[in-house]
Amino acid sequence: MNPESVIGDGKKMDSGSIPSILPVNHRFVEPEKAVKTVTDMAVWEKSEAYMEYTGFIATLNEAIKSKPLSVDCKVSQNVTKIINLLDKIDKIIDEFPPVEQPQRFGNTAFRDWLSKIKSNTTCLLQEALDQQLHLAIPEIKVYLEESFGNATRIDYGTGHEMSFVMFLCCLYKIGFLNIEDNVATVFLIFNKYINISRRLQKTYRMEPAGSHGVWSLDDYQFIPFIWGSSQLIDQPKVYPPAKFLEDDIIDKYADEYMFISCIKYIKEVKKGPFAEHSNQLWSISAVGSWTKINQGLIKMYKKEVLAKFPVIQHVLFGSLLPIRRFPINH
Repeated sequence: MNPESVIGDGKKMDSGSIPSILPVNHRFVEPEKAVKTVTDMAVWEKSEAYMEYTGFIATLNEAIKSKPLSVDCKVSQNVTKIINLLDKIDKIIDEFPPVEQPQRFGNTAFRDWLSKIKSNTTCLLQEALDQQLHLAIPEIKVYLEESFGNATRIDYGTGHEMSFVMFLCCLYKIGFLNIEDNVATVFLIFNKYINISRRLQKTYRMEPAGSHGVWSLDDYQFIPFIWGSSQLIDQPKVYPPAKFLEDDIIDKYADEYMFISCIKYIKEVKKGPFAEHSNQLWSISAVGSWTKINQGLIKMYKKEVLAKFPVIQHVLFGSLLPIRRFPINH
């Protein structure tokens, strides 16, 4: 994503003071699936949505480079509004405790929780977004609703994580968030989302969606490893990278670096030797620099998530993240 597409062009929307890159007569649409066959993957990889999404990840990856979570960053009113929205979503988990059931995984109380969330997203977004952006809600709310897992299978995976990052990307596209919010978007909003996702996974014993077993990076997440490794570039506290496997390093820095927090979570939910249950991460620990790890994870994400039809067939496309071809002269 070029800076203009994050910042906006400074023009005002017709009835308010939020800068937006959208024309006044922009028509929002309800997002739909567009990648229906394996051959459609070529369309996706040349689409505006693909370029905007990967560019967005790269932009935020750069913004948080070498910074711990405790860094003093600008927290705008709009960032606070999204955090408050997520707080409300988090609290609703308390209303739906797990039910007694014969099967161990996939507690059906999750379905009731998600149903309540979906019936509340419009109101939550109306409270968070300025009045002149309410027209965008039918389009962006779908990304938020798809961020927490699948009600039928009671599972969660990288496609749901992707939906939340697309939701964030849309908040930039409509001008609600801007370049000054980049660090807070990752450290406060996205990190809050990851904590909610972990709580859901534990509370409702959610299945990993499309897990590759020990050969995947993690059962549930990918992006916090990308952004988390960027945080660790040029940080002597966790160097060489192999130190991320050490218990004292995990205890000391899990609250400062997302990557370490991910390792801590894996060690909490998985038993046995780390090299056996998390082979990919074990292999990564041998790489000599966090810069190389970060670059390698971005490549791996494109190959193992964004190039996989079983993930992309569920992606939704609208006016903000369109499936149309990315213009070459953009």
